[in-house]
Amino acid sequence: MNHIPQPESFRPPEPDSMPAGSYGLHRPVAPTQPEAAPRALVRVTQPDLMRRAILERTRGRLVIAALGFSALFGAVALKLAFATVLNPADARRAAALSRPPAPPAEAPVARATITDRNGEIMAVSLPLTALYANPQQIENAAEAADRLRTVLPNLDRERLIQRMSGERQFAYIARALTPREMAQVNALGIPGLHFEEAERRYFPQGRTGAHIIGGVDVDGHGIAGVERHFDGRLRDDPSTPLRLSLDIRVQLALRDAVQRAITEYNGIGGAGVVMDANTAEVLSMVSLPDYDANDVGAATTDQRFNRVTVGVYEPGSTFKLLTASMALENGLQPWQGYDASRPIVVGRHAIHDYRGKGRWLALPEILAYSSNLGAAHMAAAVGVNRHREFLRSMGLTSRLRIEIPETALPLVPPQRSWRELNTMTIGFGHGISVTPLHVATAVTAIVNGGTLRQPTILAQPPGAQRDGTRVISERTSELMRRLMRLVVTDGSGRGADVPGYFVGGKTGTAQKTGPRGGYLENKRIAAFVGAFPIYAPRYVVYVMVDEPKPNARSHGFATAGWVAAPAAGMVISRIAPILGMLPEQATPEITRSTAMPMNGRGIPGYVPLQTTPAASQDRPAARPARPASTTTVPRPPQREARLETR
Repeated sequence: MNHIPQPESFRPPEPDSMPAGSYGLHRPVAPTQPEAAPRALVRVTQPDLMRRAILERTRGRLVIAALGFSALFGAVALKLAFATVLNPADARRAAALSRPPAPPAEAPVARATITDRNGEIMAVSLPLTALYANPQQIENAAEAADRLRTVLPNLDRERLIQRMSGERQFAYIARALTPREMAQVNALGIPGLHFEEAERRYFPQGRTGAHIIGGVDVDGHGIAGVERHFDGRLRDDPSTPLRLSLDIRVQLALRDAVQRAITEYNGIGGAGVVMDANTAEVLSMVSLPDYDANDVGAATTDQRFNRVTVGVYEPGSTFKLLTASMALENGLQPWQGYDASRPIVVGRHAIHDYRGKGRWLALPEILAYSSNLGAAHMAAAVGVNRHREFLRSMGLTSRLRIEIPETALPLVPPQRSWRELNTMTIGFGHGISVTPLHVATAVTAIVNGGTLRQPTILAQPPGAQRDGTRVISERTSELMRRLMRLVVTDGSGRGADVPGYFVGGKTGTAQKTGPRGGYLENKRIAAFVGAFPIYAPRYVVYVMVDEPKPNARSHGFATAGWVAAPAAGMVISRIAPILGMLPEQATPEITRSTAMPMNGRGIPGYVPLQTTPAASQDRPAARPARPASTTTVPRPPQREARLETR
């Protein structure tokens, strides 16, 4: 069988064969036509098309956001590079950034602030806005007044029309506007109304210390009290506060105690003083009734009356402290005394004791029992001339030089008519009228060692030594402290005693005089003056009630022992802790320094003063001195010291 070779076109090429035509065969090879593959059809639904469109839009937004954030962070990076590398902050800018923020600037005022000794504000000027009018620029005053009263209804219409009329160019309408009132007035758009920056004086403490601070007029000028006395200082140095010696805490305690005594005994008024015994600084000064310093126009005459520095009263038995000091300075010894068994009759006048003992009394008994007869004998023994000179040296015949313009001149008998009877009555506090501040100031000299200093309302630096005048010896001052303690422990001043504070003092009850002279029936002054602690006095307290009335609690009495002494005790018990003083126990040293027997003998540690004949001239004859002893020595026969009229 013959093998028929397949055609060349159907024979597969050999793996190693050359492509066709490589051997010179140039036969054309016809291209093969592939078979047409069937086309696949994909069906896309409408939701798929929408999802694809949303994805395309989201992709574009992401691209834009990425570009935005890239630009932002690039700007921050560029700024940081500029601030830290290219242009770093200089030292002054860094220092300024490290400083704390400055306090807000205060509005300038034209008057300085007044404070108490602890910095509590008593008077301050605050900026405000005033409203004034130029009448020449106002066409219809009545219409302008009616419109203005819609904002300020308190303004009087007739007065307002009058001030907004006429030929003048300036008239105040309102001195103090609130910011809201200012905006409302400005919104009215009335031609001729203008605003002015001003200030107003405010007294944050109200009634507290009103008589001391005083006040200012509408133009800011001082018209009373400290405001008037220091008017130039407050204007010339408005940035420096004026610091007073007052203590607001003590002032409130004193006012409360005096007001309670007035209320309890139905008095018409009262007064109180607290002073530093060594510097004569006034820590508190109260006069009741008082008034609100912010509304002085509403105060009555009686409320504006300062009973402490202007009111002059007969001091009563509180003056016996001065008489005893004067007698001791002139040679009287504590164990000496006078006959108080019968009245003293001088012409038509007779001197009696109130509930007297009817016997001879030693000096301690004269003070403890408040004997008018004994005090009269003491004063007469010293003599008229020396008595008058002693009162003058104690500042009781002239005005006090305190930084308050409102002070009164004491009422004393003129020198040409000052006779022995005047000396006798003044010896127990009658026939002379002084202010309560006179009495308190004199007692500071009696208890502080014998140096009289003028009272001051200005705070003194700690440890400051103020100038003064020696008026009695230290020996006399030491004896008087013992006698004052005896009055409180065994005499009429028991109500003022406060355990732990060793109070010493003296009561005083005096009848009031009428406008035509003579004493008024059942109208009296009840007062107490004392110091504490009496062995080393730091503070002097004076309390007075004007015209107290007896009540059931006082068993029908209205004397100082029932009225003023308990009020003083209340004051001391309240202010002593405030002033940093704690109660003390009665140690042997304190007992020795305050002991005083009723007969004046046996004073522990007391050495009698030996006087020479020259020194004892014109002094009351004293009994021979006895050695000091810690035990009571029997008293010699009761005979009064020899009186020598001077």
